[in-house]
Amino acid sequence: MFPNNKMKAVTFSYDDGVIQDVRLTEMFNKYGLKCTYNLNSGLMGPESNWAYKGKPTYRLTQAEALKIYRGHEIAMHFVTHPSPVDLSREELTKEIGADIRNHEKLFNCDIVGAAYPFGRYNDLVMDVLKKHGIKYARTVDPDPGFAICHDLLKLKPTCHHNDENLMKMAEKFLEAEPEKPMLFYIWGHSYEFDGDDNWAVMEEFCRYISGHDSVFYGTNRAVFGL
Repeated sequence: MFPNNKMKAVTFSYDDGVIQDVRLTEMFNKYGLKCTYNLNSGLMGPESNWAYKGKPTYRLTQAEALKIYRGHEIAMHFVTHPSPVDLSREELTKEIGADIRNHEKLFNCDIVGAAYPFGRYNDLVMDVLKKHGIKYARTVDPDPGFAICHDLLKLKPTCHHNDENLMKMAEKFLEAEPEKPMLFYIWGHSYEFDGDDNWAVMEEFCRYISGHDSVFYGTNRAVFGL
Protein backbone atom coordinates (compact mmCIF):
# COMPACT_ATOMS: atom_id res chain seq x y z
CA MET A 1 0.00 0.00 0.00
CA PHE A 2 1.20 3.50 -0.82
CA PRO A 3 1.35 6.55 1.50
CA ASN A 4 -2.00 7.76 2.85
CA ASN A 5 -3.30 4.18 2.55
CA LYS A 6 -3.92 4.54 -1.18
CA MET A 7 -3.98 1.53 -3.47
CA LYS A 8 -2.96 3.33 -6.67
CA ALA A 9 0.07 5.49 -7.45
CA VAL A 10 1.50 7.42 -10.40
CA THR A 11 5.17 8.28 -10.87
CA PHE A 12 7.44 9.53 -13.66
CA SER A 13 11.11 9.00 -14.55
CA TYR A 14 12.98 11.22 -17.03
CA ASP A 15 16.58 10.96 -18.12
CA ASP A 16 19.61 13.11 -18.95
CA GLY A 17 18.75 16.47 -17.35
CA VAL A 18 18.04 18.40 -20.55
CA ILE A 19 16.67 21.89 -21.26
CA GLN A 20 13.23 20.51 -22.17
CA ASP A 21 12.91 19.43 -18.54
CA VAL A 22 12.10 23.06 -17.76
CA ARG A 23 8.82 22.84 -19.64
CA LEU A 24 8.13 19.31 -18.44
CA THR A 25 8.68 20.20 -14.78
CA GLU A 26 6.41 23.22 -15.10
CA MET A 27 3.76 20.86 -16.44
CA PHE A 28 4.23 18.40 -13.58
CA ASN A 29 4.05 21.23 -11.04
CA LYS A 30 0.91 22.61 -12.66
CA TYR A 31 -0.90 19.30 -12.23
CA GLY A 32 0.58 18.25 -8.88
CA LEU A 33 2.61 15.38 -10.32
CA LYS A 34 6.01 14.17 -9.15
CA CYS A 35 9.00 12.99 -11.16
CA THR A 36 12.40 11.42 -10.63
CA TYR A 37 15.08 12.99 -12.82
CA ASN A 38 18.09 10.84 -13.68
CA LEU A 39 21.15 13.04 -14.19
CA ASN A 40 24.75 12.62 -15.39
CA SER A 41 26.89 14.79 -13.11
CA GLY A 42 29.85 14.80 -15.50
CA LEU A 43 27.87 16.13 -18.47
CA MET A 44 25.99 19.08 -17.05
CA GLY A 45 26.01 22.26 -19.14
CA PRO A 46 25.27 23.49 -22.67
CA GLU A 47 28.52 22.07 -24.07
CA SER A 48 26.87 18.65 -23.82
CA ASN A 49 24.51 19.08 -26.76
CA TRP A 50 23.05 17.06 -29.62
CA ALA A 51 19.97 16.92 -31.83
CA TYR A 52 17.00 14.56 -31.74
CA LYS A 53 15.09 14.38 -35.04
CA GLY A 54 16.60 17.70 -36.00
CA LYS A 55 15.60 19.46 -32.78
CA PRO A 56 18.49 20.68 -30.59
CA THR A 57 18.90 19.89 -26.92
CA TYR A 58 21.52 20.29 -24.23
CA ARG A 59 21.97 19.41 -20.59
CA LEU A 60 21.15 21.90 -17.86
CA THR A 61 23.84 23.60 -15.80
CA GLN A 62 24.17 22.88 -12.09
CA ALA A 63 22.55 26.21 -11.20
CA GLU A 64 19.63 25.55 -13.53
CA ALA A 65 19.16 22.04 -12.18
CA LEU A 66 19.07 23.24 -8.58
CA LYS A 67 16.26 25.63 -9.42
CA ILE A 68 14.22 23.54 -11.84
CA TYR A 69 14.12 20.20 -10.02
CA ARG A 70 13.07 21.59 -6.64
CA GLY A 71 10.35 19.38 -5.16
CA HIS A 72 11.23 16.36 -7.30
CA GLU A 73 13.72 13.51 -6.85
CA ILE A 74 17.26 13.33 -8.21
CA ALA A 75 18.65 9.91 -9.13
CA MET A 76 21.97 8.94 -10.68
CA HIS A 77 22.47 8.04 -14.33
CA PHE A 78 26.27 7.44 -14.22
CA VAL A 79 28.79 10.27 -14.54
CA THR A 80 29.30 10.17 -18.30
CA HIS A 81 26.35 8.08 -19.53
CA PRO A 82 28.42 5.05 -20.64
CA SER A 83 27.05 1.65 -21.57
CA PRO A 84 27.33 0.01 -18.12
CA VAL A 85 27.74 -3.53 -19.39
CA ASP A 86 30.92 -2.53 -21.22
CA LEU A 87 32.68 -1.41 -18.03
CA SER A 88 34.90 -3.29 -15.60
CA ARG A 89 34.14 -3.38 -11.89
CA GLU A 90 36.75 -0.68 -11.31
CA GLU A 91 35.26 1.54 -14.01
CA LEU A 92 31.75 0.99 -12.69
CA THR A 93 32.87 1.86 -9.19
CA LYS A 94 34.27 5.17 -10.42
CA GLU A 95 31.24 6.04 -12.57
CA ILE A 96 28.68 5.14 -9.93
CA GLY A 97 30.51 6.36 -6.85
CA ALA A 98 31.40 9.73 -8.36
CA ASP A 99 27.90 10.32 -9.68
CA ILE A 100 26.36 9.64 -6.28
CA ARG A 101 28.86 11.90 -4.48
CA ASN A 102 28.48 14.72 -7.00
CA HIS A 103 24.69 14.72 -6.83
CA GLU A 104 24.60 14.45 -3.05
CA LYS A 105 26.93 17.43 -2.73
CA LEU A 106 25.06 19.55 -5.29
CA PHE A 107 21.50 18.77 -4.23
CA ASN A 108 22.19 18.20 -0.51
CA CYS A 109 20.30 14.91 -0.44
CA ASP A 110 21.05 11.22 -0.35
CA ILE A 111 20.82 9.36 -3.65
CA VAL A 112 19.03 6.00 -3.55
CA GLY A 113 17.92 5.54 -7.17
CA ALA A 114 19.34 5.12 -10.65
CA ALA A 115 18.39 4.62 -14.27
CA TYR A 116 20.52 2.45 -16.53
CA PRO A 117 22.08 4.36 -19.47
CA PHE A 118 20.77 2.84 -22.71
CA GLY A 119 18.71 0.52 -20.51
CA ARG A 120 21.68 -1.85 -20.24
CA TYR A 121 22.60 -3.79 -17.11
CA ASN A 122 23.91 -7.13 -15.89
CA ASP A 123 24.71 -8.84 -12.59
CA LEU A 124 28.00 -6.96 -12.20
CA VAL A 125 26.35 -3.56 -12.70
CA MET A 126 23.62 -4.40 -10.18
CA ASP A 127 26.18 -5.65 -7.67
CA VAL A 128 28.18 -2.42 -7.82
CA LEU A 129 25.02 -0.32 -7.53
CA LYS A 130 23.95 -2.31 -4.48
CA LYS A 131 27.37 -1.89 -2.85
CA HIS A 132 27.01 1.89 -3.25
CA GLY A 133 23.65 1.93 -1.51
CA ILE A 134 21.46 2.24 -4.59
CA LYS A 135 18.08 0.71 -3.75
CA TYR A 136 16.35 0.83 -7.13
CA ALA A 137 17.37 1.15 -10.78
CA ARG A 138 14.97 1.68 -13.66
CA THR A 139 15.20 -0.34 -16.83
CA VAL A 140 13.49 0.44 -20.15
CA ASP A 141 11.59 -2.87 -20.26
CA PRO A 142 7.84 -2.15 -20.18
CA ASP A 143 5.41 -3.97 -17.93
CA PRO A 144 1.94 -2.64 -18.83
CA GLY A 145 0.02 -4.49 -16.13
CA PHE A 146 0.46 -1.91 -13.29
CA ALA A 147 2.06 -4.61 -11.14
CA ILE A 148 4.49 -3.68 -8.37
CA CYS A 149 8.03 -4.76 -9.26
CA HIS A 150 9.68 -6.57 -6.35
CA ASP A 151 13.22 -6.72 -7.77
CA LEU A 152 13.92 -2.99 -7.57
CA LEU A 153 17.31 -3.22 -9.29
CA LYS A 154 15.42 -4.48 -12.33
CA LEU A 155 12.63 -1.92 -12.02
CA LYS A 156 10.29 -2.02 -14.99
CA PRO A 157 8.21 1.03 -15.91
CA THR A 158 4.64 0.63 -17.11
CA CYS A 159 5.43 2.29 -20.42
CA HIS A 160 7.28 5.01 -22.32
CA HIS A 161 5.27 8.19 -22.83
CA ASN A 162 5.13 7.46 -26.57
CA ASP A 163 3.21 4.23 -26.06
CA GLU A 164 0.26 4.30 -28.45
CA ASN A 165 -1.98 2.95 -25.68
CA LEU A 166 -1.01 5.57 -23.09
CA MET A 167 -4.45 7.14 -22.73
CA LYS A 168 -6.22 3.78 -22.81
CA MET A 169 -3.97 2.58 -20.01
CA ALA A 170 -4.68 5.77 -18.07
CA GLU A 171 -8.42 5.17 -18.39
CA LYS A 172 -8.09 1.57 -17.28
CA PHE A 173 -5.92 2.61 -14.34
CA LEU A 174 -8.30 5.27 -13.08
CA GLU A 175 -11.36 3.05 -13.44
CA ALA A 176 -9.79 0.18 -11.50
CA GLU A 177 -10.82 -0.56 -7.93
CA PRO A 178 -7.89 -2.75 -6.95
CA GLU A 179 -7.58 -5.15 -4.05
CA LYS A 180 -3.79 -4.94 -4.27
CA PRO A 181 -1.57 -1.92 -5.07
CA MET A 182 -1.31 -0.69 -8.66
CA LEU A 183 1.48 1.53 -10.02
CA PHE A 184 1.40 3.57 -13.24
CA TYR A 185 5.07 4.36 -14.01
CA ILE A 186 5.90 6.48 -17.07
CA TRP A 187 9.40 7.16 -18.37
CA GLY A 188 11.14 8.94 -21.23
CA HIS A 189 13.36 11.84 -22.29
CA SER A 190 11.81 15.28 -22.46
CA TYR A 191 13.71 16.19 -25.65
CA GLU A 192 11.55 13.59 -27.38
CA PHE A 193 8.54 15.89 -27.01
CA ASP A 194 10.25 18.47 -29.25
CA GLY A 195 11.38 15.94 -31.83
CA ASP A 196 8.06 14.09 -31.91
CA ASP A 197 5.97 17.26 -31.62
CA ASN A 198 3.70 15.77 -28.97
CA TRP A 199 3.81 18.13 -26.00
CA ALA A 200 0.03 18.45 -26.29
CA VAL A 201 -0.40 14.70 -25.82
CA MET A 202 1.68 14.81 -22.65
CA GLU A 203 -0.26 17.76 -21.28
CA GLU A 204 -3.55 15.98 -21.93
CA PHE A 205 -2.24 12.89 -20.18
CA CYS A 206 -1.06 14.89 -17.16
CA ARG A 207 -4.38 16.69 -16.93
CA TYR A 208 -6.32 13.43 -17.18
CA ILE A 209 -4.24 11.39 -14.71
CA SER A 210 -3.94 14.09 -12.03
CA GLY A 211 -6.16 15.26 -9.20
CA HIS A 212 -7.79 11.97 -8.20
CA ASP A 213 -8.27 11.39 -4.48
CA SER A 214 -7.75 7.65 -4.85
CA VAL A 215 -4.25 8.07 -6.34
CA PHE A 216 -0.92 8.83 -4.65
CA TYR A 217 1.32 11.06 -6.78
CA GLY A 218 4.97 10.67 -5.81
CA THR A 219 8.55 10.37 -6.93
CA ASN A 220 10.00 6.92 -7.47
CA ARG A 221 11.51 7.04 -4.00
CA ALA A 222 8.27 8.08 -2.33
CA VAL A 223 6.23 5.45 -4.14
CA PHE A 224 8.52 2.66 -2.92
CA GLY A 225 8.86 4.10 0.56
CA LEU A 226 12.61 4.59 0.34
